[in-house]
Amino acid sequence: MAKKLAGKMKLQIPAGKANPSPPVGPALGQRGINIMEFCKAFNAKTQDMEEGAPCPTEIIYYQDKSFTMNIKTPPASYYLKKAAGLKPVGKRNRPRGAENPGRETIATVTVAQVREIAEAKMKDLNANDVEGAMQIILGSAKSMGIEVK
Repeated sequence: MAKKLAGKMKLQIPAGKANPSPPVGPALGQRGINIMEFCKAFNAKTQDMEEGAPCPTEIIYYQDKSFTMNIKTPPASYYLKKAAGLKPVGKRNRPRGAENPGRETIATVTVAQVREIAEAKMKDLNANDVEGAMQIILGSAKSMGIEVK
């Protein structure tokens, strides 16, 4: 017999750094999911990824307190900031995009770097081929104030 679905939730967790502290612990705990079991499973699945890369994760949990998770690739903005070599700034010490994208350019990336990002994100993008995926990444770069040469 199939498990009875209790709900779904989405979290963005750094790869290899899931721990019971907020925001992971309270989000899972209030839904009755075993926090340590989730943290161990998540860290094991993301050990081959770059540590600290933000991973959008969809968690499907069932009434018997079990769960399944779908870990996606890090956001395009993360890869673009890394390729452009942007330095962390601001309150949270993270790299940021342009204040006025379209009017100001904060960095540049090459077409080869965009292709590499598109190939890495291909399974999560709604594109039929790498060229279509590159157009999606180009749009993200433009909205961040990153020029592609």
